[in-house]
Amino acid sequence: MCGITGWISFDTDLTGHPETVDAMTRSMASRGPDASGVWIGRHAALGHRRLAVIDLDGGAQPMTVETADGPVALTYSGEAYNFLALREHLRGRGHRFGTSSDTEVVLRAYLEWGDRLVDHLVGMYAFAVWDGRRDRLLMVRDRLGVKPLYYYPTADGVLFGSEPKAILAHPQVEAAVDHDGLREIMLGVKTPGAAIWRGMREVHPGSLVTVDRSGVREAPYWRLTARPHMDDLATTHAHTRHLLSGSVREQLVADVPRCLLLSGGLDSSAIAGFAADELDMHGERLRTFSVDFLGHTDQFTPDAHNVGPDAPYVRTVAAFLGADHTDLVLDGAGLSEPGLRHTAVRARDLPVGRGDMDHSLLRLFTAIREHSTVALSGEGADEMFGGYWWFHDAALREAPGFPWLIAALGRIRQERAFLPQDLSTALDLPGYATRRYHEAVAETPSLDGESAAQRRSRELLHLHLTRSLAGMLERKDRLSMAVGLEVRVPFCDHRIAEYAFNIPWAFHVADGREKSVLRAAARRVIPDSVFRRLKSPYPMTRDLGYVRSLQDQVRQVLAHHPGHDVFAMFDKAAAMKTASADPAGHPNPHGHRAALEKFLDLHTWLDIYRPTLML
Repeated sequence: MCGITGWISFDTDLTGHPETVDAMTRSMASRGPDASGVWIGRHAALGHRRLAVIDLDGGAQPMTVETADGPVALTYSGEAYNFLALREHLRGRGHRFGTSSDTEVVLRAYLEWGDRLVDHLVGMYAFAVWDGRRDRLLMVRDRLGVKPLYYYPTADGVLFGSEPKAILAHPQVEAAVDHDGLREIMLGVKTPGAAIWRGMREVHPGSLVTVDRSGVREAPYWRLTARPHMDDLATTHAHTRHLLSGSVREQLVADVPRCLLLSGGLDSSAIAGFAADELDMHGERLRTFSVDFLGHTDQFTPDAHNVGPDAPYVRTVAAFLGADHTDLVLDGAGLSEPGLRHTAVRARDLPVGRGDMDHSLLRLFTAIREHSTVALSGEGADEMFGGYWWFHDAALREAPGFPWLIAALGRIRQERAFLPQDLSTALDLPGYATRRYHEAVAETPSLDGESAAQRRSRELLHLHLTRSLAGMLERKDRLSMAVGLEVRVPFCDHRIAEYAFNIPWAFHVADGREKSVLRAAARRVIPDSVFRRLKSPYPMTRDLGYVRSLQDQVRQVLAHHPGHDVFAMFDKAAAMKTASADPAGHPNPHGHRAALEKFLDLHTWLDIYRPTLML
């Protein structure tokens, strides 16, 4: 997997500044616990932290090729799942390989095709190539944005890194957040290209960035397109099954132990079923992990969108597939530890406010890392196949806004209610959300003659694939890489995205259920109970002791740090009210809890980064 970073400066001899690129590289040590490397030329310095997954003894980075006209150096993160076939193709074109790594395949692909190497790659990746033959940097991010990549233009070049913390480690960069950064923190929608830090950008998914003496330019090499869907329903099911099983097969390739994250829902169970089939052909047994909370099943109370706990379904799937399964059972007290929050906020570089949902995932990844280096996960299925309940609610489908924000409107109001009045007015979050929504809708491709209903369904899918999925992938990447675990997401294969995006909406709901196409495609590899199961969100602890612990921590800040910068972003009276409210029987328990999580994340984030807040 790995972490990458670099510094391009056309006015400075970087060979005299090794300590700076060392610090940038060191900031991402958790992303690459197995090795560290730096390559420095006159105007380019590249850093790399390695998590060894393919060719454990080879594949050291940054990787270079010396040509007659200058060096070509690569720092690379991710996996090119088609690297074996691509290597054979390149061999046929005269290339010779000294390692078995996919890194060398990517480097040789650049030497063969230049920027158009992107047309040949299948996988999740973020990488940078310094071409010393023409003093030019190329940065590339995978089509769906599974792997992160940020950059910061300077007066004479650029800084870049897998995470903002690598760029912030450079002495010329001020950790400053302006109003747009604050809006991104508060809104709950990840705007493509935006980073919360002033002057910093995130490479758009499916884009490349070039840097030379004339400046920094970004351009797309892939976008979702609207195409006629020519397959009938049965063929659509069969082709979806073919694409998904092929993606799972490719993503199981590794030279380290692999496992699967299992929730007992349709998405992860489908991945598990196809993985079990593939492993069985090689005489291997599927290894699965899940997370649960102490007493969660016994204390579970269903509501409109949480109809049952995960644990019974997890056990059923594990037994059905004959998996070697491990349950990680967590208690609320452990999840509320300030040290765990510090690790989660540091991993994500921003105060998301998801609390125990992030903390439990971090605990799960830590436990998995003791046994495996690679894990497969089910992100992307709901966005591609219309799984969320608001896809199927007539009012929400037509509402002019991000449907997941509207669906959680009570919670969003509660989170925004904590803003000091002057900051709330300055940020104008409703106006910002409206602008971002209309920008997103305007990007949606369509076909001539599409019905209004099909057009709206396409808009909703596009909104989720370009605005919602990004946040899910960011969460999974940051929290897994915080413990040196590589998580792969088979649904996020661009070939699946392209196909699913153009399936008629009538096919997606053909049996009167959400994700009808995916259910049919996975029917053979999942048990009946999972085939019938309704969509269920990621679990949260229902332990009131967890909420009371959060309140106690907020009261400590109020008592001991009344002048803390957090009160510039969170109204002090609102904090006092939230800290003193009785969580038992609270009229808005989710909103109350969300406000506590946001306060503590903001407090922790401000302590870690000490940002300049441009209020």
